Amino acid sequence: MNNPLEPAIPSAAAPSAAARALDRLLAIMARLRDPKDGCPWDLEQSFRTIVPHTIEEAYEVADVIERDDMKALPGELGDLLFQVVFYSQMASEAGHFRMEDVLAAINDKMIARHPHVFGSASIETAAAQTVAWEVQKAKERAAEAAAAGRAVSVLDGVAAGLPALTRAEKLQKRAARIGFDWPEAAPVIDKVEEEIAELKAELGDRNPERLDEELGDLLFACANLARHLGVDPEGALRRANQKFERRFKRMEALAGAGSGSGGGQVAMPTSLEQLEALWQRVKAEEAKPASR
Repeated sequence: MNNPLEPAIPSAAAPSAAARALDRLLAIMARLRDPKDGCPWDLEQSFRTIVPHTIEEAYEVADVIERDDMKALPGELGDLLFQVVFYSQMASEAGHFRMEDVLAAINDKMIARHPHVFGSASIETAAAQTVAWEVQKAKERAAEAAAAGRAVSVLDGVAAGLPALTRAEKLQKRAARIGFDWPEAAPVIDKVEEEIAELKAELGDRNPERLDEELGDLLFACANLARHLGVDPEGALRRANQKFERRFKRMEALAGAGSGSGGGQVAMPTSLEQLEALWQRVKAEEAKPASR
């Protein structure tokens, strides 16, 4: 039976340039995995060995977007797409699925999750769409749980492989759906201060397991605070890393200029006081208004 929504989706009479380029990429991937003439490295890979590369490529996409480098973005997106093609090729070789199954799955999912676009449902705002999206995803998770013969949890579907701060935020959002949440940011700040006090209390004994637990609780509370403030904790920490890197490299430049270093690794000051003075100098530079 044909999908009744199919007529609403435009289709090209001939393969598009994008479709032809995807076919070429699939052919390249098949050649790389050819048992006789393929690349030894590509032939050695498995689903598990490719996962770290996939994660790295996703972060590289995030990095160029953060830097607003639109020239580099197509290349990085291509690298990420190649990961999908790689998994699909390995799955095809093993008889699990093919690239067309991957594309069919995402096509069907997007249609099912947008009944206001491809069906007769009416959704007027982005906020209402977010609610409808979560309702649909909850139905899908319930169906998966029923098929597996297990109970449904509000926390189902929050991937364990997510970055820890991102996963903390998503777990907290799920718990908030049933009211397990603070109503505003102020009590969350109190919770952060409480966790800091508990961490300080463990400093005397220096028990690694207790320090690990208390620091984890503090980071979890900080992620919760970020959520209440409307801040992406992963993005905020990424930008903090970038700021630290920028300032530290400027410290190295100042130290090199002061020592007359002409190349190689800069000989940084060895005392904390001197390093702190350089750090404060860099901060002062950044605080100055830009000259016209």
